Amino acid sequence: MIFLQNYINGLLIAPQSGAYSPNINPATNQVFSQIPSSDHRDVAAAVAAAQAAFGAWSESSIAFRSQVLQKIADLILQNIDKLALAETTDNGKPLALSTSVDIPRAAENFSFFASAIRHFASEAHPNPHSLNYTLRQPVGVAACISPWNLPLYLFSWKIAPALAAGNTVVAKPSELTPYTAFLLSEICIQAGLPAGVLNIVHGTGMAVGAPLVAHPHVPLVSFTGGTATGKSIAQVAAPMFKKMSLELGGKNATIVFDDCDFEKTVSIAAQAAFSNQGQICLCGSRILVQKNIYDRFKAALVAKVNQLVVGDPLHQGTQVGATVSEAHHQKILGYIAEAKAQGGKILCGGVAVQPQTNPNGFFIAPTLIENLSPSCSINQQEIFGAVATLIPFETEAEAIQIANNTLYGLAASVFTENIRTAQRTSHALKTGIVWVNCWMVRDLRTPFGGTKQSGVGREGGYEALRFFTEPKNVCIAF
Repeated sequence: MIFLQNYINGLLIAPQSGAYSPNINPATNQVFSQIPSSDHRDVAAAVAAAQAAFGAWSESSIAFRSQVLQKIADLILQNIDKLALAETTDNGKPLALSTSVDIPRAAENFSFFASAIRHFASEAHPNPHSLNYTLRQPVGVAACISPWNLPLYLFSWKIAPALAAGNTVVAKPSELTPYTAFLLSEICIQAGLPAGVLNIVHGTGMAVGAPLVAHPHVPLVSFTGGTATGKSIAQVAAPMFKKMSLELGGKNATIVFDDCDFEKTVSIAAQAAFSNQGQICLCGSRILVQKNIYDRFKAALVAKVNQLVVGDPLHQGTQVGATVSEAHHQKILGYIAEAKAQGGKILCGGVAVQPQTNPNGFFIAPTLIENLSPSCSINQQEIFGAVATLIPFETEAEAIQIANNTLYGLAASVFTENIRTAQRTSHALKTGIVWVNCWMVRDLRTPFGGTKQSGVGREGGYEALRFFTEPKNVCIAF
């Protein structure tokens, strides 16, 4: 049995409560580790350590901070097999996905910001009688709270720019998937990260996340997760005038025009809907298809989805692994039942699956549903699972109206060979990200985030470094 530990002031320590909670492998429904049941006392200790470390770290040279972050990136890559296996055991995703995407991207996050901070520049505004220039200074202790779907990938996406900019961090990984955050603690010690610069406290949102967000000595909060939780964080942080970056939910549209590259679009639409068991905020869960190719596209997509291999995440050929937890498994099945009650037609999937090798795991067959109104709950609420709907449309204007008609505005994909159609649709979509003839193609230099209830602020590239710093104008008169 593995007992995870908190990482506070450079040490791996037990929670002050002395209590632990079980961590379950969703592919086997068996406990494989114990998670610290931390509380406000551990948060207070972590914040105190981060405060004490802030002065030296914020005043350290950019070159030093860059070197330490690059060392962390190198060590992640050196331990890629260990970390990938931990991620898959914790999360249920295919090992091939953890090995090829999650862990390499975590290393790339540290490496990118190790380099980006060396090139981050601010503005100067000279005139005949004075010079104005802008300082970009670290803010203080940053709270970084990450979700369970891409555990180390998104954990590092927050921590790396915060540290690069000179802040110290108290981070809370999801209590559902804490294993790689614990392993990152060990890597940080090995990399020589100074004590207190990064602190990782394990536990629930109520016991750890809430006191961390409310702590008076934590001036900025970076959160990725559900919209309801983001709203609760904003209600606490806004009256305290904390800086906030909230990356929340999505109900993303995949828009398929009749002049698309047909076979390529079918393949990408399936990938966009069901990668990581549909547990990515960017997944294209509403597939809008122009009517004159709708039946052909539907048949091809159903055939493609039926070919996806659901099973043991450790098997090389597995494409769809386990849902992250029993509670989330039941929630997704509840949405499928609701879709049926609303008159939806299940084209494929729609049931729990019990692979022969993993009869007790939380698996769901990738599910496609049609015959639902664009305004129904299934097409409006974020299911965050292996469920997607097919919606026909006639005109470009109708597709845009359907795509925009949700409370979310994170991402969309547009498939067409007509550059004018692509341009018009991209400009009209009320989302923070638009992919044309692709999905999930990421460049770490670009801004990432959504509109409406998909969040506040942007992450990525210099946007992240701007968030984790405060601008100060200095005016010198001649």
